[in-house]
Amino acid sequence: MSSEALEKMLAKGMDNALLRFGLGKAHLDAGNAAQAAEHLQRCIEFDPNYSAAWKLLGKALQAEGDTEAARQAWQQGIAAAQAKGDKQAEKEMSVFLRKLDKPTSNRG
Repeated sequence: MSSEALEKMLAKGMDNALLRFGLGKAHLDAGNAAQAAEHLQRCIEFDPNYSAAWKLLGKALQAEGDTEAARQAWQQGIAAAQAKGDKQAEKEMSVFLRKLDKPTSNRG
């Protein structure tokens, strides 16, 4: 579904975690990290255990250049994933954290 169609649903008052996740993903895919982060933040307000939303929120925040906020999102996402047994999301966010912590010594 297009982000326009999802925005129309939101405008009609249909606001829930799944809709916000869809909007966040659509905006992130389109390169609109700030808007993506806004929708994903609302998504996890609806459902704090939505591990896929935490994962994308971290990506959106990283794309905005806020690595500390991305780190926090992924740490919270890992906790959410562990709480619901979502091993794949836990593994992916752990990899993102390791990459974030890797020194960037190959510049130049």
